[in-house]
Amino acid sequence: MTWGLIGACFAAFALELSVTASGGDAALEGFFSQWGAVPADITRAFERGDYLGQATLGMVTSMFLHAGWLHLLGNMLFLWIFGNNVEDRLGPILYLLFYLVGGIAAAVTQVVIDPNSGVPLVGASGAIAAALGAYIVLFPGARILSLVFLGFFYQLLEVPALILLGFWFGLQLLSGFAALGAETAQGGVAFFAHIGGFAFGLAVGLLLRVVGAGGSRGRPADGSMG
Repeated sequence: MTWGLIGACFAAFALELSVTASGGDAALEGFFSQWGAVPADITRAFERGDYLGQATLGMVTSMFLHAGWLHLLGNMLFLWIFGNNVEDRLGPILYLLFYLVGGIAAAVTQVVIDPNSGVPLVGASGAIAAALGAYIVLFPGARILSLVFLGFFYQLLEVPALILLGFWFGLQLLSGFAALGAETAQGGVAFFAHIGGFAFGLAVGLLLRVVGAGGSRGRPADGSMG
């Protein structure tokens, strides 16, 4: 399922390239406005009780859209490293449900923080943040092979996932609160969507451990990340 999600994101990006090629940046912006998650539109839809309309559908379709190659490749790297182990624990069907609901929870969090923004949210980051949250609970002892830069030098080091993901979440919190009052996302990043997705993943991971569904199946294979 993880590979299927990655393939779907690349297919959606190919569609974005086609839209840009045929209509330019203006056409792509219109495409994002139609299929991304626009907080102001979602707010109005919630207020009138429209929970299954185009605006709310955008919370799902936005997970497969990306603003550029770096945005896409960075997200897919994180999904590949962490998502497959969470999928192994949940199974493909529950994992897909978890991923989609995590992405929706992420979008709703950003809408609550910035309900009147007209900037479309796009990207799989919120859903992937949910996978990171579950991973840190289900595999607290895992180590991630990471490329660490030390000035002009770099070295491959095994970093505990708890430290790596904890540091990442701390950055999201700091950046999110620093961006409060700015338009949706400072620098194009919806930090509170990441925070909401991560919190959702943590909650699901803790629930799995409590009910025993997160019982040990052995240590996951080490990931690698640059």
